[in-house]
This record gives sequence, structure tokens and C-alpha cells, in this order.
Amino acid sequence: MTLWISLVLLYIYADIFSFYRSGYISKVIYGQMGPLTVNQSTLLFSSLLMLIPVLMIILSITMNIRRVYVLNCVIGTVYLIVNISNLIGETWLYYLVYGIIEILITLLIMRTAFREFKARPD
Repeated sequence: MTLWISLVLLYIYADIFSFYRSGYISKVIYGQMGPLTVNQSTLLFSSLLMLIPVLMIILSITMNIRRVYVLNCVIGTVYLIVNISNLIGETWLYYLVYGIIEILITLLIMRTAFREFKARPD
């Protein structure tokens, strides 16, 4: 659970710091989100990408523990792909640092879940 909280905070801070990049705010004003044009679909997809880690925090508390471990591995794999793809073509050092730490935390989520799943005889 704590790892998902850390991941969400890293996503938020990386996005907030992006507003200080030269020309970034004007792209936002003109409806650009990275290489994408902002529309309902891109905002829905982006919202889901941020909602899932938040929901994982809640599910880690309320759901059957073995199911949570499986879910951590599955969702962790998806986010590992997302985190890696976010770094393709990136040149800003702060964003690369955040991205690498996000990847490491996601791998830690997956490793922890896999080990705990194997250790529990349920």
C-alpha cells in the first residue's frame, strides 16, 4: 500500500514540475498533453491511469490478500510498460530521474507481491 502511495505522489510531482518547463503551459493552454491533443478520450484515459494506483491503495486494505497480490503483479506490469513508455524520447533530467524511480518502485511492488503470494499457502 505504501509503495502505491509513493508512486502516486511521484506522478503528481513530476507533472507539477513539468509546468516549469519553458513553453509547457502554452502547450497546455492550446490543448496539448505531450504528443497528444487533449479531448475527452485522452482526459478519460489519463484519469484512469491516475485512478488505478489510488484504487490499489484502497483495494490493498479491503480485498482478499491473495487477490491483492495477483492484482499488484498484473497492474504493476501494466504500469511498468506505461512508465517505460513515458521515458521514450525524454531529455529532461528531472523527468528521467522520476521515471527511473517510478520504474524501481513498480518493480518493488511486483516483487513484493510475487514473494508474498508464493509464501502464503492459502
